[in-house]
Amino acid sequence: MRLFLASYRFGAFADRLAGLVGTPGPIAVIPNACDAWPDAWAAAVTSDVTPLRRHGYSPEVLDLREYAGRPSALERRLREFTAVWVRGGNTFVLRAQFARSGADSVLPALLGEDALVYAGYSAGACLLAPSLAGLETMDDPAEVRPATGVEARWDGLGLVDRQLVVHVDSPTDPDDDAAKVIARYRADGVAHWTLTDDDVVVVDGQELELLRG
Repeated sequence: MRLFLASYRFGAFADRLAGLVGTPGPIAVIPNACDAWPDAWAAAVTSDVTPLRRHGYSPEVLDLREYAGRPSALERRLREFTAVWVRGGNTFVLRAQFARSGADSVLPALLGEDALVYAGYSAGACLLAPSLAGLETMDDPAEVRPATGVEARWDGLGLVDRQLVVHVDSPTDPDDDAAKVIARYRADGVAHWTLTDDDVVVVDGQELELLRG
């Protein structure tokens, strides 16, 4: 399994993603964490596609809404890519769209086969934790039903063994909400990583590294 989990885009370690992927090729951009913000959706996609192209990748948007109830079709499509790029937004909305499309089972299976690399930042990284509990401080679960038609879920995909707290001491968290999440996790004894916008967690097979920018 190859994972690249960041607080904000590449963090300070774009080279490590390149090392996981090998020769840059087609990468599926999954922007569904932004589904609750339709007016910002297109701009959010552009803001990720542009830097990916700059780094030599060939990004294509993969909208999970088009695969609701069609996990087999989603699997076939994902097999066309060497990597997926799951952007930030609302983690609860993203989790709902993973469930509706079957991505929450398809992607872990493909990662288990080492068929592709998972690169995710902010919501796209937090999604892989065991649970989303605590993230309601930063993301609003009430956005889920209007955006997806289903109730919010609180389970993560469990591909890493602890929670991720993103945007720590970073300009992308002007209200310092990350500090509130950290305080809760510490009080409750919840294992977690804290990531500034420069930091990255890299998983390559059995090796896991927490890289500080």
